[in-house]
Amino acid sequence: MKIWLDGGLQDVESARVSVFDHGLTVGDGIFETVKATGGRPFALTRHLDRLTRSARGLGLPDPDHDEVRRACETVLAANPMELGRLRITYTGGHGPLGSDRGDRGPTLVVALGETGRRPDSTAVITVPWTRNERGALTGLKTTSYAENVVALARANRHDASEALFANTVGQLCEGTGSNVFVVLDGEIHTPPISSGCLAGITRALTVEWTGARETDLPMDVLERADEIFLTSTLRDVQAVHRVDDRALPGAPGPVTAKAMRIFDERAGEDLDP
Repeated sequence: MKIWLDGGLQDVESARVSVFDHGLTVGDGIFETVKATGGRPFALTRHLDRLTRSARGLGLPDPDHDEVRRACETVLAANPMELGRLRITYTGGHGPLGSDRGDRGPTLVVALGETGRRPDSTAVITVPWTRNERGALTGLKTTSYAENVVALARANRHDASEALFANTVGQLCEGTGSNVFVVLDGEIHTPPISSGCLAGITRALTVEWTGARETDLPMDVLERADEIFLTSTLRDVQAVHRVDDRALPGAPGPVTAKAMRIFDERAGEDLDP
């Protein structure tokens, strides 16, 4: 396996990032996960635009899109696989042990891992912890991910693949690594960005391609929605067949199945929509 680290391709066994890298010591970094099919990335332009928005939100220098694209192309060519998870990580670089940054510049890592197609439906749980819709990191895809690790571990213990959060005012927000949609009376709804959720790439495409509405939703909508589905880079559109103890038999339902079909068709027509 070959990865890109700070300007060139390296063997994964020998590639090293400093133990003083700010991404490690204080979680001062951002990342993107990009789906790669047959060695070609999906929606890379949108991912790079969000990488820049996240960098600006943390006060990091703007990433060089040309360099990141070159890194992605090089890594994909060096590691042929049918379906891959392309991970772009961009951190504050070598720095002191405290919160202040150093002056050596950022670290860029691009790595690729093989993955498989997700099942058409999955189970999710809700968790008692909340997203802070007014926090300094709200809407940024940062490496400060421990809260998601804890919630996802809880989901796995309940035979679920995702955990859903409310925000601080009790509205439905998002999953640990996904956005959530509900179907009410035949209409698709998803929480707005103001809820504190990440502006997911797959979320945005799903809204554009299906006409879904951005709506403030109470958490109890999960108890009465006709259908529920998740979106993310590697899930695409994935139906939910269980929320906590509530079963949704027949998932994917007709509206979700149509959304899945639309997404597959549109994504197949344009790899960089």
